[in-house]
Amino acid sequence: MVKLIATDVDGTLVKDSSKEVDERYIEVIKRLTDKGIYFIVASGRQYGSIRKMFEQAGNELLFIGENGAHIVINGETVSMTKMDRAYVEGIMVDLRSYYKDNCHVVASTTNGCLIESKDESFIRLMSEEYRNDVRLTKDILAEGQDILKLAIYKKGGIRHIGESYLIPKWKDKVKTCMAGEEWVDFMDFSVDKGNALQFVQRKLGISPEETMAFGDNNNDLGLLQAAGESYAVENAVKELKEKAKYICKGYEELGVYQVLERL
Repeated sequence: MVKLIATDVDGTLVKDSSKEVDERYIEVIKRLTDKGIYFIVASGRQYGSIRKMFEQAGNELLFIGENGAHIVINGETVSMTKMDRAYVEGIMVDLRSYYKDNCHVVASTTNGCLIESKDESFIRLMSEEYRNDVRLTKDILAEGQDILKLAIYKKGGIRHIGESYLIPKWKDKVKTCMAGEEWVDFMDFSVDKGNALQFVQRKLGISPEETMAFGDNNNDLGLLQAAGESYAVENAVKELKEKAKYICKGYEELGVYQVLERL
């Protein structure tokens, strides 16, 4: 019997960077939580963004933000994992070198995110589409804040830069992965959606066999591995499809909704 459901957002429920989910998801989530099933929104986005996105679903939802660096249960932060400062400074040197290629960097903190970019379209993307709590700064490092996650964005796709250079260079020092086609994420080595899901399972006394999970990209692998009932959407990357127990329709056909409705 499924007692806990965890799902990624971008590329799984919606097109990347969407600010809302289809109202049918809100309705079915309400019915599931009314039946006592726990529902987790597990995303690379920051907590503030996904909380706003699902606020109509009520107060029963749990949240795994920043790919697992920030876990919220019953509106309370129960786990937060910051990056090593030396790694943050080294990664920032690399990421800033791509500003000339129209890339943008976001630093997630305990109080929203910091952005050095002056590009108005990117700032609108973060504040209006992702609905992040955004603060502009001339120098992310000079702010002196704890960083939960660094991310670099390039409109239209950054996979080549991520997989050919950034991920190979930093993979032995921090957790780094593609998060959609336009983002590369960097976090502490311990941070993973799967580790976060296991933390919640232990907290609630729920087994992997009682857990269902959905995803589409490399940063969802741990999430699916921690669930007995694992689904990759049709538009998922090949690696995730090979690991998932089931394949469901993609976000354009509301594939996850169809599975939840049957449940």
